[in-house]
Amino acid sequence: MKLSSVLMFIGALLLSALFFFPLWKITLLAPQYPDPLGLNIHIDHLSDGVQFNDVNNIDLLNHYIGMAHLPTKINVDKGVIKPMKEFTYFPIVVGIMILLGLVLAFIGKPKLYLYWVFILVILGIAGLYDFYNWLYIYGHNLDPNAILKLTDPITGKPMGYQPPFYGYKKLLNFEVYSYPAIGAYFIVAGIASAFLAFLQGRKSHNG
Repeated sequence: MKLSSVLMFIGALLLSALFFFPLWKITLLAPQYPDPLGLNIHIDHLSDGVQFNDVNNIDLLNHYIGMAHLPTKINVDKGVIKPMKEFTYFPIVVGIMILLGLVLAFIGKPKLYLYWVFILVILGIAGLYDFYNWLYIYGHNLDPNAILKLTDPITGKPMGYQPPFYGYKKLLNFEVYSYPAIGAYFIVAGIASAFLAFLQGRKSHNG
């Protein structure tokens, strides 16, 4: 197998890490919590980020200011909050991209590797937009009957409590950090490997 095909093969397989590692991580720090709270965002579920039961603890805190329940399977009012639709189709999309990448590696045409990279980049951008939109809706559609009502002192209108899309943000007495997790770096590594496969294949063809 040519080096370019091996690099493409590796690039596709690197995406399989998304089934094991989180894509994003949100961490909350506050004086009343000696140990920070964390939330890991995977392609198909949410998980505790720092300590056991973080997801439920964050969900309870959010309840006080009127946020919707986190999109994970928890019992609420004798019902079940179902995971958001992205948790259903993200794994399918990732699986398709892995399979497509492996097929292209065996075909061995460098130009197709570049197409794979382009598609993956577009999907990544779409995923980031979806994540931002989810945070916006989650932080602005607050229950008016919440225990704590956040209003702008000037306008009197309800305030948003949107976690940061990337970086740091102060929300009430919480310091919130939002950064890519290891899964995101596997995506970048997969893109880099596939792009190197394209360059190597084109070099070999021209040579």
